[in-house]
Amino acid sequence: MKDKPRILLIYTGGTIGMIKDYESGSLRAFDFGALMKNIPELNQLDCFIETVSFDIPIDSSNMNPNHWVRIAELIEDNYQGYDGFVVLHGSDTMSYTASALGFMLENLAKPVIFTGSQLPIGDLRTDAKENLITSIQIAALQGKKGPVVQEVGLYFEYKLYRANRTTKINAEHFQAFNSPNYPPLAESGVHLKVHDEYLFKPKTTKKLKVHKHMDDNVAILKIFPGLNESVVKSVLNAPNLKALILETYGAGNAPTEKWWLQALKKAIERNLHVVNVTQCPGGSVIMGRYETSRALMRMQVINGKDITTEAAITKLMYLLGDNVSPKLFKTIFETSLRGEMQ
Repeated sequence: MKDKPRILLIYTGGTIGMIKDYESGSLRAFDFGALMKNIPELNQLDCFIETVSFDIPIDSSNMNPNHWVRIAELIEDNYQGYDGFVVLHGSDTMSYTASALGFMLENLAKPVIFTGSQLPIGDLRTDAKENLITSIQIAALQGKKGPVVQEVGLYFEYKLYRANRTTKINAEHFQAFNSPNYPPLAESGVHLKVHDEYLFKPKTTKKLKVHKHMDDNVAILKIFPGLNESVVKSVLNAPNLKALILETYGAGNAPTEKWWLQALKKAIERNLHVVNVTQCPGGSVIMGRYETSRALMRMQVINGKDITTEAAITKLMYLLGDNVSPKLFKTIFETSLRGEMQ
């Protein structure tokens, strides 16, 4: 008989790892060492579960690239000993972290499932138990050729998404995440249904390669009516800035005022990488469709297509950290590396 899958649960922090102390009414950290005792339903899963936690739990608002590296290293160090990984993380920046891990874990051939919750694990109406149980179940799924899921996913409220396609859409509802431009990879109801046709299929069997240098000399500038010249120039001329995401209107449209185009052109000429991403919740950048985006296309602004802002910013950090040649940067960014864009 084949051995049961081994799953490593990595707790980084966040609401899902909190439990209410009913005597004081305050929240305290959950003891993941006693996971099976506190959530006996996990004993019904056909897998072995072990846990590891950050020494100091990190609120997701305080997450940064150094923490991403720590998560990646935990997966790297334990990659051969486990069949899948579940990362518990605060929901506010989960899409950023999960997107980053997707780029950092090159040649990934096992599931890395991010999840969290809107309510603490010990709360009466918590969503934490279902999110945790199903995430572990998905991470343990095995097919004839190994793990069913071989990418970084994000599971929340009955749906598994490709992590680098997600964005947080609600601060109160249990359905906190959405994947506006890519369908769910799996859905949990009476049965767990995996949509195999949407899963990322690795094209290589090379050894896992973990990228640990993420260059954070990046910024995001959201275009809005009234955005003035001094603000734009202060951003474009920020010391050490190497790449900028422009969150533009609609299908990638931006103002055509002379000062704006000149400032942008000068920044690009001094090798600032500028990426055009739509600020719409869904849809894609199609530069050249309207006159208001043709100027951006002519000055070789990078086309972000249908990528999310979260994936775009982490992809920039990854490519900059990997010292991609300036001549190849635009071509590589516009190429889908982990299924993050069409």
